[in-house]
Amino acid sequence: MPVVTRLFDHHTEALAAVSELEAAGFDHSTISIVSNNAEEWHDGHRHKDHAGSALGDRNGDGVNDVGEGAGKGAAAGGALGAGVGVLAGLGMLAIPGLGPVVAAGWLASTAVGAAVGAAAGGATGGLLGALKEAGHGDEDAHVYAEGVRRGGTLVSVRASDADRARIETILDNRRGLDAVTRGGVYRQTGWTEFDPQGEPYSPEQIRAERARYR
Repeated sequence: MPVVTRLFDHHTEALAAVSELEAAGFDHSTISIVSNNAEEWHDGHRHKDHAGSALGDRNGDGVNDVGEGAGKGAAAGGALGAGVGVLAGLGMLAIPGLGPVVAAGWLASTAVGAAVGAAAGGATGGLLGALKEAGHGDEDAHVYAEGVRRGGTLVSVRASDADRARIETILDNRRGLDAVTRGGVYRQTGWTEFDPQGEPYSPEQIRAERARYR
């Protein structure tokens, strides 16, 4: 199944896009979100669509379900945050090269599985490996992973051919960027590819990065 991914400079735009996708009838199991959390926007946040449920604790047991799933080695292609909407399942993960991220959905599960596989000597791990496994080409995967490293948020949707154009319209109208558009900007500064061993961006670096696109 084709995957549509867009990069958002601000997590608020990405959250709004996810809510709009669900309101348009797209099943939450097809939607995934991965967001940089260097600025700790996740801390104490409660999403208005989910009756005050703390992010990451969708069943109310006081345990971060995303972290719990990662600890158990979530299966590639699984769904973190499934059941009551993607945003209710948001929680913290650590992904190589990115530092702390807020994530939910199938791409987050795949990233965890890819990281485990890479640690065991398998293919490229973390978010980069998950994006490639989802069907993105090498260049696009590097741009999207770098975008999260620089403070961005990814929204990825598994789409049928019939729904692809409608999904792209929703994401684009919410200021989502494709890999070609943002990758061209990165390469103007000499950037070539995402380095999973690179240092995560600090909040100050992220603010400076966003200022470039205003």
